[in-house]
Amino acid sequence: MSTVLPTNRVDTIERLKSAGVTPTQQRVEIAQLLFARHQHVSAEQVLAMANAHSSVVSKATVYNTLGLFASKGLLREVIVDPTKVFYDSNTSEHHHFYNVDSGELMDIQGESVQLADLPELPAGTQAEGVDVIIRIKQTPNS
Repeated sequence: MSTVLPTNRVDTIERLKSAGVTPTQQRVEIAQLLFARHQHVSAEQVLAMANAHSSVVSKATVYNTLGLFASKGLLREVIVDPTKVFYDSNTSEHHHFYNVDSGELMDIQGESVQLADLPELPAGTQAEGVDVIIRIKQTPNS
């Protein structure tokens, strides 16, 4: 899917419609926050941004909207550990560094990671993609 970011409300609505998402007012507001730039955000961060930026949006609305956007390919879900999920507005093929000390998620260009061989896939399946997360932390004397 294209990672061209919408520049205004009309573009945002069109992007939602083209992905099969009904553009309700709250979905458009959340989309505009998410698609303003490439970023990695948690649901809690989206909730805080939405409520600071516009009318009050419920936690359930944010979680449901993020799940919908991810299922429609508008966002990538990046699960860095069982308790931490980021939503990535950059849907192009790429990987990530996750800094366990700061909690920051950073992009790695897809071609920067080379995988020599993948294991044989189970019968009747096909690979949908490969996501690499390299966990990093500060060195002791830095």
